[in-house]
Amino acid sequence: MELIVQGRRAYAYTGGKPFDPRLPCVVFIHGAQHDHSVWGLQTRWLAHHGHGVLAFDLPAHGRSEGVLRDDGTYGPLADIETAADWIAAALDAAGVVRAFVVGHSMGSLIALETAARHPARVARLALVGSAYPMKVSDALLDAARNDEPRAYAMINAWSHATIAAKPSAPAPGFWLHGANLRLMERQHPGVLLNDFTACNAYAHGEEAAAAVRCPTLAVLGGADLMTPVKAGRALAGKIEDHQIEVVPGCGHAIMSEAPDALREALAAFFMAAQTA
Repeated sequence: MELIVQGRRAYAYTGGKPFDPRLPCVVFIHGAQHDHSVWGLQTRWLAHHGHGVLAFDLPAHGRSEGVLRDDGTYGPLADIETAADWIAAALDAAGVVRAFVVGHSMGSLIALETAARHPARVARLALVGSAYPMKVSDALLDAARNDEPRAYAMINAWSHATIAAKPSAPAPGFWLHGANLRLMERQHPGVLLNDFTACNAYAHGEEAAAAVRCPTLAVLGGADLMTPVKAGRALAGKIEDHQIEVVPGCGHAIMSEAPDALREALAAFFMAAQTA
């Protein structure tokens, strides 16, 4: 599904069904150097079980056009706050007044900031593989700046807690490390450094968490090296109405390493809102 957001073309995956804004809407926000496809195993289930789904490609990621930047070029959004306002504008473009919002890693910071800046737009919030502050190591920043393939290898090693998570994926032949590597390779040059810089610079996490008033679920990987459980718990604990679910033995790539566990957690959390 294509939308025009702030004058530029944006893509949203709808889970294999036409988007219906009358249904309870779930918005998915991907992390650094990723796109909508990381949510494939969760979005399709929700779209086929009574939800409207919008898994956005952030500007200059995946199929979405970049935005006009201060230097006159088109590229990704420069910071978390601007990205949160972009999500609100994307909801306007899709005709959605209020949504459940899910974000992973960098996307979790965007989701958090969206809930804080635009509280009327977010009914429930899910933070996946999240932490604050979300600082990026100097070694990884240097690789993102000077040697992107080396950065991809580092991310792949640190994002997965297993060589081949069981049952690995819904069918034989899936290779989590290879799929994630290919996904990162197909993004535009310079996007990774932009995304990491945005995570590093974000300084509003505690204030945003304190401002969130909607029910919030934090889904954390028990073996996550990039956003450790302790840091994820600390962030969630600053939100008034929160619950935490830890997936044992799972790394940062929760969507692919533990797709069923994440789907079940999200489905239960969002469906509880409809029966309350």
